[in-house]
Amino acid sequence: MADTQQVDPKAERKAAKLAHQISTFAKAHGGAEGQVAYIGERGARIALVGEDGEWGNLVAPTMEIAEQAVKKSGITVHESFDGEFAAKVKTGRYEWKRMAGIQIGG
Repeated sequence: MADTQQVDPKAERKAAKLAHQISTFAKAHGGAEGQVAYIGERGARIALVGEDGEWGNLVAPTMEIAEQAVKKSGITVHESFDGEFAAKVKTGRYEWKRMAGIQIGG
């Protein structure tokens, strides 16, 4: 008897949609790398950093769907958001102002 794994069509569609969004981001920014992080009941965050330093986030309902999406998209995935990978992020005036505001209670 063959071991068949149940495939959830809704999860497959969500992973395919996320993979398309990741691929679109990568094409728009000269390539991309990512990192998947569990964010609790909300699911998983897919952090994306383009080769041009632009960045963005997507949220998947589960870690499994997030991992499936990045695999389908073909981007490089990092274990953590630090080191050389984090250094690729280009931040602007808005981000620095927000970070400063958080630090001083604003």
